[in-house]
Amino acid sequence: MSYLVLGLSHRTASLDLLEQVSLDAGGVSGLLERLAGAEHLREAMVLSTCNRIEIYADVDTFHGAVTLIGDALAEQSGVPVGQLRDHLYVHFEDRAVAHTLSVAAGLDSVAVGESQILGQLRDALRSGTDSAQTGPALSALVQRALRVGKRVHSETEIDSVSRSLIERALEETQLRLGDLAGLRGVVVGAGAMSGLAAHTLARAGLEVSIVNRTLERGERLATATGGTSYGWDDLPLALSAADVIVSCTGAVGHVISEADVRRVQADRQPRVWIDLALPRDIDPRAGEITTLLSLDELSGLTLSSHAEKEQLRVVRDLVTAETAEFLTARKAAAVGPTVAALRERAEAVIDAEMSRLRQRTDLGEHDDAAVRQTLHRVVEKILHTPTVRMKELAADESGQDYTALLRALFDLDPHETRVSALPPPGVVEGS
Repeated sequence: MSYLVLGLSHRTASLDLLEQVSLDAGGVSGLLERLAGAEHLREAMVLSTCNRIEIYADVDTFHGAVTLIGDALAEQSGVPVGQLRDHLYVHFEDRAVAHTLSVAAGLDSVAVGESQILGQLRDALRSGTDSAQTGPALSALVQRALRVGKRVHSETEIDSVSRSLIERALEETQLRLGDLAGLRGVVVGAGAMSGLAAHTLARAGLEVSIVNRTLERGERLATATGGTSYGWDDLPLALSAADVIVSCTGAVGHVISEADVRRVQADRQPRVWIDLALPRDIDPRAGEITTLLSLDELSGLTLSSHAEKEQLRVVRDLVTAETAEFLTARKAAAVGPTVAALRERAEAVIDAEMSRLRQRTDLGEHDDAAVRQTLHRVVEKILHTPTVRMKELAADESGQDYTALLRALFDLDPHETRVSALPPPGVVEGS
């Protein structure tokens, strides 16, 4: 059992490529189906967000699994594997665990420290579990990552550092438009990201309008933010009346074309257009005629103050400690099946010898129990020290070598034991 993460993100790929590889819920299901029952893979889970797509797996072999997962991603996304190869990253074993916990802590996000990734990880785990592709190994890893993410937000000051994409975009907007209070903003879409955008605009003092395909959802969001709601057919009217336009619909294809932007910009200047969607909602060519902030521009904004950097150090230290603790516990758990198999072998020997003894002698019930109890005590005393030492050695890099040697010496198959190396998946944390 070995952890492997293969993926690409805003750190390794352009927005154009991420847009091509991006998978909706149906695409994630399709990718999981391609990986189902595949050679080299025991379990799989897909995390697809606006700035990353990653496949988490429990694998038998490294090279075979990397090739298989890469090919499956290429087939599902329609992007040739040769085009993906230079942008993919691979983390294996300890590095895979550290990466997973770092992602949950928000250290690998465009907006460092953002908390939305926790919900996205929960959704990925739930989808993988529902499809029967994610089992106890990945569940244990992701559950630990979720706990780490919650610790980061409750025990550190990362929330004072974390800024959502829309907050970053508004800071850039203010540099161009000045004071935002009293300006008119329109949010296209009514999903989770759109809701965050609408509330952020309202807190900044903008008059907020919502445009959504489903009028009822748009009205609910408008009511929650003290704004107004437009039907989808009124999108041109809403755009013309706005100073700041934020779009995040999750639609396939552009919902705002270059021609739409030209028509609106011809009315008056200036305006700022913010595209938080992947695939993109606003035709990128609109950036040639107006201010268009997309994920590309926003990902280039970095943290700079000493206080911000200090908080990140605190979070990284927490993640490092949690990673070490998880790896130590995992190595100890890996010894469990071998120790259990050894004890079952001893139990079988006791049973066999007791059976032979009963055939040769006429033991009474009391003597039979006494002899069996004595044999158990002897075996327990013999196995006690090796068992304790195996668990101690498991924390060391050589622990697995000793475990393998023990299996070879006693001809043990730990897969036949009834003791599992990891706890059952349980309920997705936060569900």
